[in-house]
Amino acid sequence: MWAWWREISGLVLPAVCGGCGAPRTQLCAECAHLLHGRMARRARPVPEPAGLPAVHAAAPYTDSVRAVILAHKERGALGLAGPLGVALAGAVRAAVADTSGPGGPLLLVPVPSAPGAVRARGQDAARRIALAAAGELRCTGRAAKVLPVLRQRRRMADQAGLTARQRLANAAGALEVRAGGARLLTGGRAVLVDDLMTTGATLVEAARALSAVTGPDSWRAVWPSAAVVAVSPLSLEINRN
Repeated sequence: MWAWWREISGLVLPAVCGGCGAPRTQLCAECAHLLHGRMARRARPVPEPAGLPAVHAAAPYTDSVRAVILAHKERGALGLAGPLGVALAGAVRAAVADTSGPGGPLLLVPVPSAPGAVRARGQDAARRIALAAAGELRCTGRAAKVLPVLRQRRRMADQAGLTARQRLANAAGALEVRAGGARLLTGGRAVLVDDLMTTGATLVEAARALSAVTGPDSWRAVWPSAAVVAVSPLSLEINRN
């Protein structure tokens, strides 16, 4: 019921920009440009963990971009999934253009949220954005679909406040591919997707979970990349030179 009410209220209540709070718009032109108006770039966290796929990001996680992601994820501004999906689609395009891999449709594999977080929020934010990104990709002529084949096999502690090393330990072994998921991942180009990357620990674990059902050799051919909406500015700045 709560998720239904948020969907309806987003259509009838007065809107403010999710990035800067400007009235009478869900996302102003300036904040939209900050979110998805620039070319997505390769992102490398500092330190870069072993096993991290090649990650591309649409924007730095600062100011308006941070506000938009949090408004969608934590405050139920579900209409922002559209522009966030546009940003993620740009990162996916950059990811597949920058790395080799098989042909076929793009298979967007969202990093799963904790079940408790999904229940509390009334939505799986990463999956919603992935669906919007797949729609954006199809609108521009690229076959794409979302495959939510990953799930948590055990509970992870809240990552907030943990160091990069602690996050790696916290995420290690926490994800697995659902039964039958490996079969679904054949015949296309899979890309791990999420709304945000901080240390990269969760993406390392997601890549490990995929390789566990396909074998390391085929994983390197099929899952060489990942795409996210935003990363720490430092993760992008180190790629300038």
